[in-house]
Amino acid sequence: MFRPRNLFILVLIAAGFTSAFLSGYFLNAYFIDSKPIFSILDQAYGIMINHAYVDLPEQSELEYGMIRGMLQASGDPQASFHEPVQHELASNNLQGRYGGIGVELSRTGHGDVLVYPIIDSSASQAGILNNDKLVSVDGLVVTAEVSIDDIKAELRGPLGSWLNLVVSREPDFTIHEFRIKREEIHLPSVTWRTIQNYPSIGLINVNIIAETTPNEIRNAIEALQGAGANSFILDLRNNGGGLLTAGVDSAKLFLNDGIILQQQYRGEEVETFSTRSPGPLTDVPLVVLINRNTASAAEIIAGALQIHSRAQLIGESTFGKDTIQLIFDLDDGSSLHITAAKWWIPGIDPPLSEGGLEPDIRITQDESDVDYFLEAAIRSLMDG
Repeated sequence: MFRPRNLFILVLIAAGFTSAFLSGYFLNAYFIDSKPIFSILDQAYGIMINHAYVDLPEQSELEYGMIRGMLQASGDPQASFHEPVQHELASNNLQGRYGGIGVELSRTGHGDVLVYPIIDSSASQAGILNNDKLVSVDGLVVTAEVSIDDIKAELRGPLGSWLNLVVSREPDFTIHEFRIKREEIHLPSVTWRTIQNYPSIGLINVNIIAETTPNEIRNAIEALQGAGANSFILDLRNNGGGLLTAGVDSAKLFLNDGIILQQQYRGEEVETFSTRSPGPLTDVPLVVLINRNTASAAEIIAGALQIHSRAQLIGESTFGKDTIQLIFDLDDGSSLHITAAKWWIPGIDPPLSEGGLEPDIRITQDESDVDYFLEAAIRSLMDG
């Protein structure tokens, strides 16, 4: 017969075994679950570090290569990875502005980088002259091996921040040092002019769809109207797109009402973008130029104007990009662009992805200097 003390000891022993078993079980589960997700990749990386005969690049360069390989394996043709400098410059283009000192750069055959200050810019006011040779930018020594993109990124920064610039100047290549305050520099997405021999026709070239594009298009037409133009050509050739919302807002300028596009993210409801009130440019005569490099948000503008019979499309079939990429900033300033949604314009048939937008007037361009697209647009406006 067990005494209470013996029973107590047995309970303690059983509890100890149970505790040991459970501890082992959970520790084993923890270590199994905490194995690296990409264990084979880690193993391969270790082998390269320990056995590769060639010197390996910096860790960041290896990581970037791994990311690009992952994107390629994903099968997403529109996914991309931008290193920090690329990401910064692309972001500036889409925003239509950046903090800088207002200079243009060119590289000579010897690898020297020459600066050309924009009139009335902070660089010009500080005393930078045309053909000054860059020596350093905020400590970055400018050599033939340093890329123009790296120099541009170094020149840019927060509004109001200060930049140290060193140049050498002909004829004796004396060194001049400057401390220049960064100001807001605008990157126009739109240029315009009247057409020679046809002063009543204004040509509006849109090279990217940025935040500022809708206002720039409106300002361009108002400026051209002030110069005597009363009909317009919207040139979207070689425009690879940009911001979807800016494309929608650009189309709204010319439309009275109706659906512009619909989009859908994975697992979410369809979202519709419409305009319910006339835009400020609904009455201006308009044609649109497109080619095989017209893509994405530029196709939104062209497709919406076509489906609502607002403007004829003249040129070639467009690229046919009907997906949306979300941009994710990574910790080192690089970015990952992942396809996250699809958009379409109701009434466009066949779907955009099956060959792009079809022009109303198809043009074939040969290798001559004659712009047959532009000539067809002029004829269409003159006949209309």
